[in-house]
Parts: sequence; structure tokens; C-alpha cells
Amino acid sequence: MAPAAMQTFRCTCGARIFFENTRCLRCEHELGFLPDVLTLIPLEPNGTGESQTPHGAFRKCSNYVDHGVCNWMVPSGAANNALCQACQLNHVIPDLSQPANRALWSEVEKSKRRLLYTLERLKLPLQSKQQDPEHGLAFDIMADAGSTRVLTGHDDGLITLNLAEADPAEREKMRLAMKEGYRTMLGHFRHEIGHYYWDRLVRGTSNIARFRELFGDETVNYAESLQRHYATKRSDFAESFISAYAAAHPWEDFAETFAHYLHIEDTLETAHDFGISFPANSATGKAPEITEFDLRMGQWAHLTVALNALNRSMGLLDAYPFAISPVVNAKIEFVHLLITNR
Repeated sequence: MAPAAMQTFRCTCGARIFFENTRCLRCEHELGFLPDVLTLIPLEPNGTGESQTPHGAFRKCSNYVDHGVCNWMVPSGAANNALCQACQLNHVIPDLSQPANRALWSEVEKSKRRLLYTLERLKLPLQSKQQDPEHGLAFDIMADAGSTRVLTGHDDGLITLNLAEADPAEREKMRLAMKEGYRTMLGHFRHEIGHYYWDRLVRGTSNIARFRELFGDETVNYAESLQRHYATKRSDFAESFISAYAAAHPWEDFAETFAHYLHIEDTLETAHDFGISFPANSATGKAPEITEFDLRMGQWAHLTVALNALNRSMGLLDAYPFAISPVVNAKIEFVHLLITNR
């Protein structure tokens, strides 16, 4: 799957503009993202409250206009929708009467839109629960209330995110408490969407046999598996699992692996967009059986070594504090084939 090189874009003035931008810093043009064509463009108001583009007329998502937490556009023909494709997936949003919640919600939405961009680029099935109540997707973005804590998780297409994870201080506190090398809002989204796509792409399909060969038997008791995981905290996970949490249960192993596949796709796409080159012999496989997946994983290994070295030069934590063993590589390839062979 060749990189699409669409993580950065160009304004009409020639300046590079970025996925989250709402305004060009050089020429002050307002910007809007068109999800149908996965591109960010300068807006040209046509006097009707809409903007004319080479792809038709669009208007701003109401969350762009009213709250400043979105930069996506809605086609003018979508008469009954004030919200863009990304915001239509929200089932519950935070209480905006609480002053701090708006800024935190904005950070959540940035991560959610980046997730959806990658899912659209990979052409994965993506419908809201309004469109498909049985198989669709929805998000509850909620804040803790008193002693009631919101648990991030997935349940039959409904993904719940704790708003506190958008607060860097709170997230770092949790990262240290959980002894994790990596914890981000985008990582949460990518993990939870992995559960959703297990239901869509593995459960009840011919893929289940290979899944069980690689990840194990998902019918083992989930609650007991989690309880055992938190009680023992395995330290010997690295040979077979991408993270300690992946060792908790086959479902969590798949979700963690799916998240890492999205890490790889998105970051390599950005690297290619910035013209970063890779050694010709960086493939992980052996000739003549080298596949496109082998080439991608070789590039990923090369890139993550450089990323970690750059972060250390800045006195920062490693950007990718993980090791991909041959067993984990096979699991990531399973996810790759699930997506590319659909």
C-alpha cells in the first residue's frame, strides 16, 4: 500500500499547511478539510455562507463555526446535516458549560480526526450508528463526575474516551502509574478502533482461524484474563507481544497490534511527505520473497531508530519505545493483510 503523502498540504500562496490548521500563517487564508477527497484547502467564500472549491460548494461544520474544535467541511447538498462526517460520529460530547472542557475537547477532536483520516485512506468500513445501528460507530467523549470515573473502552461500536486523557499532566500521571512507555490520546483512539475492527473484520469470518494461531483463543474469560494481567504484570512479554497490555487477552493483543499498524501507516506517510529517504536494503524479508509489507516494516525500523535518536538529542522520551519481534511482526502482517485483502 503506497503512501499517499497527504499529511501536509499547500495553500494557494505556496505555504505548507498542516492537517489541523484553520488558517494559513503566511497569507491568513481560512482553511477547511474536505473529508470526501482527504484534502485541506483555502476557503473562497461565495457570498452565501458557503465556500466554492474545485470539488463543489461546502460550508463549515457547525463545530467549526460555534466552538472552534473542528476544521472539516460539509457538502452544500447535505441539507439536514450541520455537522461534518467526523462530528456526526459523536454520541456524547463534554459539558461545555465547564470552561476547561472546550479546550480539552478540541484536543480530543484533533486526534479523532487524524484517526478517521487514516481509516478513510485505508478504505476501511466507516459508518455512524445513525447510518447503521447494528454495525456503525459512535463516540462518547465524557468527563469524570465526582467520584464516578469514565472508563475508556469499546462496546459494540460505541467508543468511550475519558476527557482527562486530553490533559497532558493527567495523562502523564496515568502513564507513570501504569508504567507505560507511550500513552497518547491518538493511541487510545487507535487501540479502541482496533476492537471495533476485530468485530467487523475477524469475528465470524474465515480470518478467525489464522487469528487464533497468532493471537490465541479469544473465548477465554476476558474479565479473569484482565484480573490476572493486573495481578501479575508480566515482564517477559516482548518476545510475543508489542506491549505488556497486549499480553492480557487476545482481544487486547489484536487492538494493540492494530493501533501499531495505524502508527506505522500514518508516520511513514508523513515521513514520505517530507522527503525522508530510506536505505534500499532496509526490507525485513529475504530476497526473492520480499513483499511490500517487508519493505514497509524495514522502513519503519529505520525511521523509529532515527526518531528515538532525535528525541534523545532533545532530552525527550523515545518516540517509539517498542521492539517488534518476529512474532509481533507476523501479527502486524495479519492486520496488514486484513486491510489490504478486503
